[in-house]
Amino acid sequence: MSSPSVDMAFDDFARTERFVHVLRLADTSLILGQQLGEWVGHAPALEEDLGVANISLDLFGQARMLLSYAGELEGAGRDEDQLAFLRDQNDFCNLALVEQPNGDFGDTIVRQVLIDAWQLELLGGLENSTDRRLREIAAKALKETRYHLRYSGGWLVRLGDGTEESHGRVQASLNALWKFTAELFTSDEIDRLAEGAGVAPNLDALRDRWLRRIDKILDEATLARPTDVAYPWFGKRGEHSEHLGHILSEMQYLQRTYPGATW
Repeated sequence: MSSPSVDMAFDDFARTERFVHVLRLADTSLILGQQLGEWVGHAPALEEDLGVANISLDLFGQARMLLSYAGELEGAGRDEDQLAFLRDQNDFCNLALVEQPNGDFGDTIVRQVLIDAWQLELLGGLENSTDRRLREIAAKALKETRYHLRYSGGWLVRLGDGTEESHGRVQASLNALWKFTAELFTSDEIDRLAEGAGVAPNLDALRDRWLRRIDKILDEATLARPTDVAYPWFGKRGEHSEHLGHILSEMQYLQRTYPGATW
């Protein structure tokens, strides 16, 4: 049973702000799932087609649970489909990292390792949330995310410690994507309110554990961790690149073309 002080803090974390907090988690999984889905039929081998497709489906499943909960918190009658397919680009609040282009398979793997390791730490923190629904979602997603990191981390080691060309290409991918990791650990008012209510862990506190995971994988992959750089562009605040627009045009095409259509 939570203490009275925790209950009061949770109540102070207003429904509108809780909606945004959950939507951020949902959008990150949704957009990453959509990105990975584009590899189906195009991955380097049939086994990787299946592996990437399974991760994509896991992420869609997580997004569905979170979007359904977000709709309940919003209280405006929007369900998971409406939140996924009938919002405009500026209404999405996914992390900027997940909307970066798939590029080649190495680009996708580097992006996946960075976000998998982060989600593993975040979900571990959410297992202790004062929000029962988030605890339940995190418990299920955590099992899936452990597999995701084994898959992506294994591939990064193979590519980084592979040929001279594969090593150089994934190091270049890592260098290009590293700046987007600043957003993973930078708190804003929503994050601070969630932390204060015991709903979510302190993001900055997750960084050391995340770095230990990342450094272990990079060491095995013989890759160098890039230097941190300041980067103020945050997708969770609705500040997106042109890439998200292209992703949404594909993802939302049927619903936009045939409004209200059902199976």
